Amino acid sequence: VQLQASGGGLVQAGGSLRLSCAASGRVFSMYTMGWFRQAPGMEREFVAAIGWRGGRTYYADSAQGRFTISSRDNPENTVYLQMNNLKPEDTAIYYCAASRSAANPTWRHIYDSWGLGTQVTVSS
Repeated sequence: VQLQASGGGLVQAGGSLRLSCAASGRVFSMYTMGWFRQAPGMEREFVAAIGWRGGRTYYADSAQGRFTISSRDNPENTVYLQMNNLKPEDTAIYYCAASRSAANPTWRHIYDSWGLGTQVTVSS
């Protein structure tokens, strides 16, 4: 599976951004799609995930109530992350990822395909 993330940018605190992740290739093999982020000097951390067929969603505590993950399958095969009420601490490179596993979607190691990141910068 190949993943292409887009939609990052510079926004003021309290603003919104919508990230997109377009999937191509063996899309039928995907079970879960996730978003992770990595700030400078920090570990890559889980943000949100969605079951590709059933649509069940999962959120990190930091994202709950502010971010919404959604997906559209054929033909778009795209996952979205709507981010509202952004805070400076949300500044990071955001990565989308795909997993063929039904294991805990917050675990980074279950994801076997990663897209190039998209930078999100939130100014105070």
